Amino acid sequence: MKTDKKKTKKIKDEKENYDLSFQKGSQKNWLYSDVVKEHFFKPKNFLSEKEEKKLKYNGLGMVGSPACGDMMKFWIYVDPKTEKIKECKWRTFGCASAIASTSMLSLMISENGGMNLKKALQIKPQDILKRLGGLPAQKIHCSVLGDKALRSAINDYFRRTGQTDKISAEGAKVVDGELGITDKDIEAAVLNGAKTIRDLQKATKIGMGNNKDCLLEAGELLRFYLEKHEIIGK
Repeated sequence: MKTDKKKTKKIKDEKENYDLSFQKGSQKNWLYSDVVKEHFFKPKNFLSEKEEKKLKYNGLGMVGSPACGDMMKFWIYVDPKTEKIKECKWRTFGCASAIASTSMLSLMISENGGMNLKKALQIKPQDILKRLGGLPAQKIHCSVLGDKALRSAINDYFRRTGQTDKISAEGAKVVDGELGITDKDIEAAVLNGAKTIRDLQKATKIGMGNNKDCLLEAGELLRFYLEKHEIIGK
């Protein structure tokens, strides 16, 4: 409950800061378009934690770092017959630009009956920026988060449906820099039976060097992959 309150406060503070900078207009390069403002204050297809349990989906993607809060989760439901994305939901607690960009992306792939997977995989951050009417130069990198999460969710759909030949490789994120252990190594350990941090350490040696701080992020990723592969409770 405390975590939810902290996240809610973070969003509230971000909106207040965003609104202040939007109204001041003292730095023209930092002005946001009306479209960005609309998608930030009224994000489309955002999924609350309460709604998550009832959601029907067949693709789940996550990118970013759970430990620092710069994380994106993306759920999609793909019609197996047409391979069009009929529904998508997402959740992040990032900045205004990340929220607005992902909101627009979710609209782009679900409007007009849903976008087919082939076309969805071709979406680039520039396409999202165009629909938003642009972003400040200092914030353009924020549009990448949703794009990566979508591709991760599509890969998960291919994995669930046995279409492994269609999975596109994504760059792995280093979690333990000292030992070179990535999020992909953690996922592999989960698939090989790891269910606890101790299991994870036995399999990968993560956090057993001088970098103990990485264990927080490792724990979050462990829980995510247990959920993603429906291993919890088995």
